[in-house]
Amino acid sequence: MSKIAIRFDDITEDMDWNKFRRMESLLERYQVKPLLGLVPENHDPNLQKGGAHPDFSSQLQVWQKRGYSFAVHGMNHIYTTKAAGLFPLNAFSEFAGVSYEKQKEMLQTGKRLMEEKGIVTDIFMAPGHSFDKNTLKALKEVGFRYVTDGFGTVPYMRSGLTFLPIAFRKGKDVARKDGYTTVVFHTNSMTETDFVVAEKMFESHASDFISYAEYLQVVPVGRSIFGNWKEYGMATVKRLLVKGKSILHEG
Repeated sequence: MSKIAIRFDDITEDMDWNKFRRMESLLERYQVKPLLGLVPENHDPNLQKGGAHPDFSSQLQVWQKRGYSFAVHGMNHIYTTKAAGLFPLNAFSEFAGVSYEKQKEMLQTGKRLMEEKGIVTDIFMAPGHSFDKNTLKALKEVGFRYVTDGFGTVPYMRSGLTFLPIAFRKGKDVARKDGYTTVVFHTNSMTETDFVVAEKMFESHASDFISYAEYLQVVPVGRSIFGNWKEYGMATVKRLLVKGKSILHEG
């Protein structure tokens, strides 16, 4: 079976802690060691779901001791452009379409704020999955080595960075007979049905999960320009399908 890594986006001091604690209990029950995408300085009101954690830095240390990994999830999680970037799952971005100098400054600041909380990482998680060539150039310059995004069955190299692919179709990708994938969760917006589905996945694939630390040890393959074009097309198709489904529901 394929090996499955788990990532959580939108981890902030003021997230919906009740929902995350519920998911955390599943992680502990099935001994899953995920990647947590921390927003260094959250300004997004959509992620502000409650009161701030009384000692967030200590909580980060608890997770770190359990073997959880961490990524810098943007800077403020505010979408300032309509650029889709190189991985166009969404037509908005905090990074794509922003100047190289500004992106580099944001990444440096985000990394520093994380380190002040005791978290040192070289993994980047783009808000909205959107980034451009300037993002990749700035990431390398600031000292990042990994990007949790892209489509594929194994980690791959692009612009001197290792990309760790996420699932294109969750059910299909976790059921593959080989390869690797990352399943993405946003606990703030999870429904009761989402939790039921998540628990079934954890139970059904209990022996297939790998920690993100293990995932980082997988040797990446090369990626041709044709592979990049294919990925761009897949991301565009997925965005249009999701948009179409949303319009149907609204109608």
